[in-house]
Amino acid sequence: MFFLIRAAFWLSIVVILLPTGSQQPKSTPTLETGEAVSAASAAVSDMRQFCTRQPDACTVGSQAAVAFGYKAQAGAKMLYDFLTEALAPAETGSVTTAKRDVTFKSQDTLQSGDLAPAWRGSTPMPKPDPRSKHSV
Repeated sequence: MFFLIRAAFWLSIVVILLPTGSQQPKSTPTLETGEAVSAASAAVSDMRQFCTRQPDACTVGSQAAVAFGYKAQAGAKMLYDFLTEALAPAETGSVTTAKRDVTFKSQDTLQSGDLAPAWRGSTPMPKPDPRSKHSV
């Protein structure tokens, strides 16, 4: 809850400091930036002391903020579910609805030799030829 108050404070400061883009009428009093900042900081310090002055109001306010958070979460979930269903295509194309009278053969076409692991060892040394004069 304090985050919301702090965010509202800084947002109001930003709005006050933004240029209007046109000339202000002469009948309106001019507001100095220093005066606006001091008034806003006084308001924030007064809000900080509110819970010490009115603890029951802070308790009820925090319960209301929690209930609001739950309702906002439930509303966001409902909106997400609605948009997901509304924007999803009716058919994805991966599944057909028509029945086919096709019998499928097994795709298990591997032989036992195909399942054997490939040889990954080193190549064996050639056997010496007994007719050779040189022995290794």
